[in-house]
Amino acid sequence: MTRRPNGQRPTLEDVARQSGVSKSTVSRVINAEPKVRAEVVERVREVIAELGYVPNQAARQLVTRRTNAVALVATQPQDRLFLDPFFDCLLRGIRRELGRHNAQPVLLFLDDPDDYARVADYLGGGHVDGALLFSLRPGDRLPEMIDRVGLPAVFGGRPLPGEADTGRRHPYVDGDNRGGARQAVQHLVSLGRTRIATVTGPYDQENSAAQRLAGYQDVLPDTSSHLVERADYTRQGAADAMAALLDRRPDLDAVFVASDLMASGALQTLRERGRRVPDDVAVVGFDDLADIAESTDPPLTTVHQDVEEMGHLMARLLFDRTTGTAATDVASVVVPTRLVRRASA
Repeated sequence: MTRRPNGQRPTLEDVARQSGVSKSTVSRVINAEPKVRAEVVERVREVIAELGYVPNQAARQLVTRRTNAVALVATQPQDRLFLDPFFDCLLRGIRRELGRHNAQPVLLFLDDPDDYARVADYLGGGHVDGALLFSLRPGDRLPEMIDRVGLPAVFGGRPLPGEADTGRRHPYVDGDNRGGARQAVQHLVSLGRTRIATVTGPYDQENSAAQRLAGYQDVLPDTSSHLVERADYTRQGAADAMAALLDRRPDLDAVFVASDLMASGALQTLRERGRRVPDDVAVVGFDDLADIAESTDPPLTTVHQDVEEMGHLMARLLFDRTTGTAATDVASVVVPTRLVRRASA
Protein backbone atom coordinates (compact mmCIF):
# COMPACT_ATOMS: atom_id res chain seq x y z
CA MET A 1 0.00 0.00 0.00
CA THR A 2 1.17 3.51 -0.80
CA ARG A 3 2.27 5.49 2.23
CA ARG A 4 3.17 9.13 2.70
CA PRO A 5 6.83 9.92 3.47
CA ASN A 6 7.83 9.54 7.11
CA GLY A 7 6.38 12.18 9.36
CA GLN A 8 3.63 13.20 6.93
CA ARG A 9 -0.01 12.45 7.59
CA PRO A 10 -2.09 10.85 4.81
CA THR A 11 -4.26 13.37 2.99
CA LEU A 12 -7.68 13.35 1.39
CA GLU A 13 -5.93 13.22 -1.99
CA ASP A 14 -4.08 10.05 -0.91
CA VAL A 15 -7.34 8.36 0.03
CA ALA A 16 -9.00 9.40 -3.25
CA ARG A 17 -6.06 8.21 -5.37
CA GLN A 18 -5.78 4.83 -3.66
CA SER A 19 -9.57 4.33 -3.69
CA GLY A 20 -9.85 5.25 -7.37
CA VAL A 21 -12.51 7.88 -6.76
CA SER A 22 -12.71 11.67 -6.61
CA LYS A 23 -11.94 13.79 -3.57
CA SER A 24 -15.58 14.88 -3.44
CA THR A 25 -16.69 11.23 -3.23
CA VAL A 26 -14.28 10.59 -0.35
CA SER A 27 -15.66 13.68 1.37
CA ARG A 28 -19.23 12.43 0.95
CA VAL A 29 -18.28 9.07 2.47
CA ILE A 30 -16.57 10.73 5.43
CA ASN A 31 -19.60 12.93 6.03
CA ALA A 32 -22.00 9.95 5.72
CA GLU A 33 -23.91 11.67 2.95
CA PRO A 34 -26.51 9.68 0.99
CA LYS A 35 -26.33 8.60 -2.69
CA VAL A 36 -22.92 6.92 -2.53
CA ARG A 37 -22.95 3.29 -3.63
CA ALA A 38 -22.40 0.79 -0.83
CA GLU A 39 -19.39 -0.81 -2.51
CA VAL A 40 -17.75 2.61 -2.89
CA VAL A 41 -18.38 3.44 0.77
CA GLU A 42 -16.85 0.12 1.81
CA ARG A 43 -13.77 0.61 -0.40
CA VAL A 44 -13.12 4.18 0.78
CA ARG A 45 -13.48 3.17 4.42
CA GLU A 46 -11.03 0.30 3.89
CA VAL A 47 -8.46 2.69 2.42
CA ILE A 48 -9.01 5.19 5.25
CA ALA A 49 -8.29 2.41 7.75
CA GLU A 50 -5.24 1.16 5.80
CA LEU A 51 -3.68 4.59 5.51
CA GLY A 52 -4.64 5.73 9.00
CA TYR A 53 -6.22 8.84 7.54
CA VAL A 54 -7.73 11.21 10.12
CA PRO A 55 -9.99 14.01 8.76
CA ASN A 56 -9.21 17.57 9.78
CA GLN A 57 -12.21 18.15 12.02
CA ALA A 58 -11.81 21.92 12.21
CA ALA A 59 -11.73 22.25 8.43
CA ARG A 60 -14.66 19.86 8.03
CA GLN A 61 -16.76 21.85 10.45
CA LEU A 62 -16.08 25.08 8.59
CA VAL A 63 -17.22 23.51 5.31
CA THR A 64 -20.10 21.32 6.48
CA ARG A 65 -21.20 23.33 9.53
CA ARG A 66 -21.43 19.98 11.31
CA THR A 67 -19.73 19.00 14.55
CA ASN A 68 -20.23 15.22 14.28
CA ALA A 69 -21.33 15.24 17.90
CA VAL A 70 -24.75 14.37 19.32
CA ALA A 71 -26.01 15.34 22.77
CA LEU A 72 -27.60 12.63 24.91
CA VAL A 73 -29.65 14.51 27.50
CA ALA A 74 -31.16 12.73 30.51
CA THR A 75 -33.14 14.08 33.45
CA GLN A 76 -31.90 11.29 35.72
CA PRO A 77 -28.99 11.39 38.20
CA GLN A 78 -25.84 9.93 36.68
CA ASP A 79 -25.38 7.17 39.25
CA ARG A 80 -28.93 5.88 38.85
CA LEU A 81 -28.87 5.99 35.05
CA PHE A 82 -25.65 4.01 34.71
CA LEU A 83 -26.95 1.34 37.07
CA ASP A 84 -30.01 0.88 34.86
CA PRO A 85 -29.44 -2.00 32.38
CA PHE A 86 -32.20 -0.62 30.15
CA PHE A 87 -30.22 2.57 29.52
CA ASP A 88 -27.03 0.59 28.94
CA CYS A 89 -28.78 -1.46 26.24
CA LEU A 90 -30.33 1.66 24.68
CA LEU A 91 -26.92 3.33 24.61
CA ARG A 92 -25.40 0.38 22.72
CA GLY A 93 -27.94 0.87 19.93
CA ILE A 94 -27.28 4.61 19.82
CA ARG A 95 -23.52 4.16 19.67
CA ARG A 96 -23.89 1.61 16.85
CA GLU A 97 -25.66 4.18 14.67
CA LEU A 98 -23.39 7.04 15.71
CA GLY A 99 -20.41 4.93 14.66
CA ARG A 100 -21.86 4.56 11.16
CA HIS A 101 -21.83 8.35 10.88
CA ASN A 102 -18.44 8.88 12.57
CA ALA A 103 -20.22 10.84 15.30
CA GLN A 104 -19.52 11.04 19.01
CA PRO A 105 -22.02 11.10 21.90
CA VAL A 106 -21.88 13.91 24.47
CA LEU A 107 -23.66 12.96 27.71
CA LEU A 108 -25.49 15.79 29.49
CA PHE A 109 -27.28 15.23 32.81
CA LEU A 110 -29.96 17.35 34.44
CA ASP A 111 -29.61 16.41 38.09
CA ASP A 112 -31.26 19.55 39.45
CA PRO A 113 -33.09 22.69 38.15
CA ASP A 114 -29.88 24.74 38.04
CA ASP A 115 -28.54 22.49 35.29
CA TYR A 116 -31.13 23.63 32.73
CA ALA A 117 -29.47 26.98 31.98
CA ARG A 118 -26.07 25.33 31.56
CA VAL A 119 -27.43 22.65 29.22
CA ALA A 120 -29.46 25.22 27.24
CA ASP A 121 -26.34 27.32 26.66
CA TYR A 122 -24.42 24.27 25.51
CA LEU A 123 -27.13 23.01 23.15
CA GLY A 124 -27.55 26.47 21.63
CA GLY A 125 -23.80 27.05 21.27
CA GLY A 126 -23.21 25.07 18.09
CA HIS A 127 -21.39 22.24 19.87
CA VAL A 128 -23.67 19.43 18.63
CA ASP A 129 -25.68 18.62 15.51
CA GLY A 130 -28.72 17.35 17.39
CA ALA A 131 -29.97 15.84 20.63
CA LEU A 132 -31.47 12.61 21.93
CA LEU A 133 -33.55 13.15 25.06
CA PHE A 134 -34.59 10.66 27.74
CA SER A 135 -36.56 10.36 30.96
CA LEU A 136 -38.65 13.52 30.66
CA ARG A 137 -40.91 14.48 33.57
CA PRO A 138 -44.32 16.18 33.48
CA GLY A 139 -43.96 19.85 32.60
CA ASP A 140 -40.29 19.37 31.70
CA ARG A 141 -38.74 22.45 30.06
CA LEU A 142 -36.54 20.42 27.73
CA PRO A 143 -38.91 20.33 24.71
CA GLU A 144 -39.44 24.09 24.88
CA MET A 145 -35.69 24.60 25.29
CA ILE A 146 -34.92 22.46 22.24
CA ASP A 147 -37.48 24.36 20.17
CA ARG A 148 -36.03 27.69 21.27
CA VAL A 149 -32.47 26.88 20.18
CA GLY A 150 -33.72 25.30 16.94
CA LEU A 151 -31.87 22.01 17.44
CA PRO A 152 -33.04 18.79 15.74
CA ALA A 153 -34.08 16.28 18.40
CA VAL A 154 -35.57 12.83 18.93
CA PHE A 155 -37.23 11.78 22.18
CA GLY A 156 -36.99 8.43 23.92
CA GLY A 157 -40.61 7.67 24.79
CA ARG A 158 -43.85 9.27 23.68
CA PRO A 159 -45.16 12.50 25.28
CA LEU A 160 -46.98 12.26 28.57
CA PRO A 161 -50.75 12.85 28.37
CA GLY A 162 -51.45 16.55 27.86
CA GLU A 163 -48.01 17.28 26.41
CA ALA A 164 -48.75 16.43 22.78
CA ASP A 165 -50.01 19.94 22.00
CA THR A 166 -47.43 21.98 23.89
CA GLY A 167 -45.41 22.86 20.81
CA ARG A 168 -43.31 19.71 20.76
CA ARG A 169 -42.66 18.92 17.11
CA HIS A 170 -40.09 16.16 17.35
CA PRO A 171 -40.30 12.43 16.63
CA TYR A 172 -40.04 9.83 19.36
CA VAL A 173 -39.17 6.14 19.60
CA ASP A 174 -41.02 3.98 22.08
CA GLY A 175 -41.99 0.38 22.72
CA ASP A 176 -45.57 -0.85 22.60
CA ASN A 177 -45.92 -0.55 26.35
CA ARG A 178 -49.68 -0.91 26.53
CA GLY A 179 -49.87 -3.81 24.08
CA GLY A 180 -47.01 -5.60 25.80
CA ALA A 181 -48.65 -5.25 29.19
CA ARG A 182 -51.87 -6.70 27.77
CA GLN A 183 -49.91 -9.72 26.51
CA ALA A 184 -48.39 -10.23 29.95
CA VAL A 185 -51.67 -10.08 31.86
CA GLN A 186 -53.56 -12.14 29.29
CA HIS A 187 -50.92 -14.83 29.72
CA LEU A 188 -51.44 -14.84 33.48
CA VAL A 189 -55.21 -15.10 32.99
CA SER A 190 -54.68 -18.02 30.58
CA LEU A 191 -52.81 -19.84 33.37
CA GLY A 192 -55.96 -19.69 35.49
CA ARG A 193 -54.68 -16.99 37.86
CA THR A 194 -57.51 -14.93 39.33
CA ARG A 195 -55.86 -12.58 41.84
CA ILE A 196 -53.35 -10.80 39.62
CA ALA A 197 -51.47 -7.85 41.10
CA THR A 198 -49.17 -5.37 39.41
CA VAL A 199 -46.08 -3.42 40.46
CA THR A 200 -46.04 -0.29 38.29
CA GLY A 201 -43.49 2.40 37.65
CA PRO A 202 -44.09 6.04 38.66
CA TYR A 203 -47.01 6.51 36.27
CA ASP A 204 -47.42 10.21 37.04
CA GLN A 205 -43.84 10.75 35.83
CA GLU A 206 -43.07 8.08 33.20
CA ASN A 207 -45.41 7.51 30.26
CA SER A 208 -44.07 3.97 29.85
CA ALA A 209 -45.33 3.20 33.36
CA ALA A 210 -48.71 4.80 32.65
CA GLN A 211 -49.05 2.81 29.43
CA ARG A 212 -48.14 -0.48 31.13
CA LEU A 213 -50.65 0.15 33.89
CA ALA A 214 -53.28 0.92 31.22
CA GLY A 215 -52.52 -2.40 29.52
CA TYR A 216 -53.02 -4.22 32.82
CA GLN A 217 -56.34 -2.43 33.31
CA ASP A 218 -57.42 -3.24 29.74
CA VAL A 219 -57.46 -6.92 30.71
CA LEU A 220 -58.58 -6.47 34.32
CA PRO A 221 -60.75 -3.32 34.34
CA ASP A 222 -62.47 -4.14 37.62
CA THR A 223 -59.37 -5.03 39.64
CA SER A 224 -59.20 -3.70 43.18
CA SER A 225 -56.72 -0.91 43.87
CA HIS A 226 -55.37 -3.18 46.61
CA LEU A 227 -53.71 -5.21 43.85
CA VAL A 228 -51.85 -2.20 42.40
CA GLU A 229 -48.63 -0.89 43.96
CA ARG A 230 -46.33 1.80 42.61
CA ALA A 231 -42.52 1.59 42.64
CA ASP A 232 -39.69 3.53 41.05
CA TYR A 233 -38.09 1.25 38.43
CA THR A 234 -35.47 0.09 40.95
CA ARG A 235 -34.92 -3.39 42.39
CA GLN A 236 -35.32 -2.26 46.00
CA GLY A 237 -38.38 -0.16 45.23
CA ALA A 238 -40.08 -3.20 43.70
CA ALA A 239 -39.04 -5.44 46.59
CA ASP A 240 -40.76 -3.02 48.98
CA ALA A 241 -43.82 -2.78 46.70
CA MET A 242 -44.13 -6.58 46.56
CA ALA A 243 -44.01 -6.70 50.36
CA ALA A 244 -46.81 -4.13 50.57
CA LEU A 245 -48.93 -6.13 48.14
CA LEU A 246 -48.46 -9.33 50.14
CA ASP A 247 -49.36 -7.53 53.36
CA ARG A 248 -52.62 -6.33 51.80
CA ARG A 249 -53.43 -9.36 49.66
CA PRO A 250 -51.63 -12.47 50.94
CA ASP A 251 -53.89 -14.52 48.64
CA LEU A 252 -52.57 -13.01 45.37
CA ASP A 253 -51.51 -15.68 42.90
CA ALA A 254 -49.79 -13.67 40.14
CA VAL A 255 -48.04 -10.36 39.57
CA PHE A 256 -47.16 -8.37 36.47
CA VAL A 257 -44.10 -6.21 37.18
CA ALA A 258 -43.43 -3.24 34.90
CA SER A 259 -39.71 -3.95 34.33
CA ASP A 260 -37.28 -6.85 34.58
CA LEU A 261 -35.13 -5.00 37.10
CA MET A 262 -38.17 -4.50 39.33
CA ALA A 263 -39.26 -8.10 38.78
CA SER A 264 -35.93 -9.29 40.22
CA GLY A 265 -36.75 -7.31 43.38
CA ALA A 266 -40.26 -8.77 43.50
CA LEU A 267 -38.85 -12.30 43.20
CA GLN A 268 -36.52 -11.60 46.11
CA THR A 269 -39.44 -10.61 48.36
CA LEU A 270 -41.52 -13.61 47.29
CA ARG A 271 -38.62 -15.89 48.13
CA GLU A 272 -38.15 -14.24 51.52
CA ARG A 273 -41.87 -14.63 52.25
CA GLY A 274 -41.78 -18.34 51.41
CA ARG A 275 -43.83 -18.04 48.21
CA ARG A 276 -42.92 -20.53 45.47
CA VAL A 277 -42.67 -19.15 41.92
CA PRO A 278 -44.61 -20.03 39.83
CA ASP A 279 -46.52 -22.57 41.99
CA ASP A 280 -47.87 -20.05 44.50
CA VAL A 281 -47.31 -16.81 42.58
CA ALA A 282 -46.64 -16.47 38.84
CA VAL A 283 -44.43 -13.52 37.83
CA VAL A 284 -44.12 -11.72 34.49
CA GLY A 285 -41.74 -8.80 33.84
CA PHE A 286 -41.18 -6.34 30.99
CA ASP A 287 -38.14 -5.57 28.76
CA ASP A 288 -36.47 -9.00 28.33
CA LEU A 289 -33.03 -7.76 29.29
CA ALA A 290 -31.00 -10.97 29.02
CA ASP A 291 -28.61 -10.17 31.87
CA ILE A 292 -31.60 -10.09 34.22
CA ALA A 293 -34.35 -12.23 32.75
CA GLU A 294 -32.17 -15.28 32.14
CA SER A 295 -30.37 -15.12 35.49
CA THR A 296 -33.26 -14.72 37.95
CA ASP A 297 -34.40 -17.71 40.01
CA PRO A 298 -36.49 -18.97 38.32
CA PRO A 299 -35.74 -17.47 34.86
CA LEU A 300 -38.21 -14.71 34.12
CA THR A 301 -41.17 -14.84 31.78
CA THR A 302 -41.26 -11.33 30.38
CA VAL A 303 -42.33 -9.03 27.56
CA HIS A 304 -39.60 -8.59 24.98
CA GLN A 305 -38.90 -5.22 23.38
CA ASP A 306 -35.77 -4.66 21.30
CA VAL A 307 -34.18 -1.95 23.44
CA GLU A 308 -30.93 -1.82 21.47
CA GLU A 309 -32.90 -1.40 18.25
CA MET A 310 -34.86 1.44 19.87
CA GLY A 311 -31.58 3.26 20.52
CA HIS A 312 -30.48 2.61 16.95
CA LEU A 313 -33.76 3.98 15.60
CA MET A 314 -33.52 7.11 17.76
CA ALA A 315 -30.10 7.93 16.35
CA ARG A 316 -31.17 7.09 12.78
CA LEU A 317 -34.21 9.37 12.99
CA LEU A 318 -31.98 12.14 14.27
CA PHE A 319 -29.50 11.76 11.40
CA ASP A 320 -32.39 11.77 8.94
CA ARG A 321 -33.33 15.18 10.34
CA THR A 322 -29.82 16.63 10.52
CA THR A 323 -28.90 15.52 6.99
CA GLY A 324 -32.16 16.68 5.45
CA THR A 325 -33.32 13.20 4.43
CA ALA A 326 -36.31 13.07 6.81
CA ALA A 327 -39.86 13.31 5.55
CA THR A 328 -41.65 16.62 6.07
CA ASP A 329 -43.99 15.17 8.66
CA VAL A 330 -42.67 14.08 12.05
CA ALA A 331 -42.37 10.27 11.90
CA SER A 332 -42.29 8.50 15.24
CA VAL A 333 -41.70 4.78 15.71
CA VAL A 334 -43.39 2.35 18.10
CA VAL A 335 -41.44 -0.90 18.40
CA PRO A 336 -43.56 -4.07 18.73
CA THR A 337 -43.38 -6.39 21.74
CA ARG A 338 -43.84 -10.11 22.30
CA LEU A 339 -44.12 -12.41 25.29
CA VAL A 340 -41.12 -14.64 26.07
CA ARG A 341 -42.05 -17.61 28.25
CA ARG A 342 -39.59 -18.91 30.80
CA ALA A 343 -40.07 -20.63 34.16
CA SER A 344 -41.61 -17.88 36.32
CA ALA A 345 -45.07 -18.03 34.68
